[in-house]
Amino acid sequence: MQVSMYKASVATFQKHLHALDGLLDKTAAYCEARKIDPAVLLSQRLYPDMFDCKRQIKEACAFAGSATARLAGLVIPANDGEDANIADIKARIAETQSFLTGVKPYQLEGALEKTITLKVGPNEMTFSAEDYLLHFALPNFYFHCSTAYGILRHNGLEIGKRDFMRRT
Repeated sequence: MQVSMYKASVATFQKHLHALDGLLDKTAAYCEARKIDPAVLLSQRLYPDMFDCKRQIKEACAFAGSATARLAGLVIPANDGEDANIADIKARIAETQSFLTGVKPYQLEGALEKTITLKVGPNEMTFSAEDYLLHFALPNFYFHCSTAYGILRHNGLEIGKRDFMRRT
């Protein structure tokens, strides 16, 4: 069985961004019930040198948008600005979802033949499209999604694997 590039990328990104959006709903309810300023949870990190929760979600959105754009030959969507609150983060997720929804399966046909070159810090990295998606973009995307989940769980949010794997 062959999996299409669209299902392996766009559909995967959409599913887990939907789950992150659901985690933010739970975060808002948790903070309201416990009289916690949501900014406190969103600024938490697992270790001092890691990004905070809101930045983890921003990075997940960035990887979803940039990977899809590179594979489809589109302009990489902007990922500017800072997210001050849950509404801002949800808006970022919605913008990313809107971009992904606009990408059609036919736009990823032939993507496997592409070579993807990117600048990572001072280094240039070149991948086949398949290696880029499977060994760079998706692992980075999942890392940021998992880390955001871990931060929220570590700080008392009552969430579990089902929340991380939420169905659309």
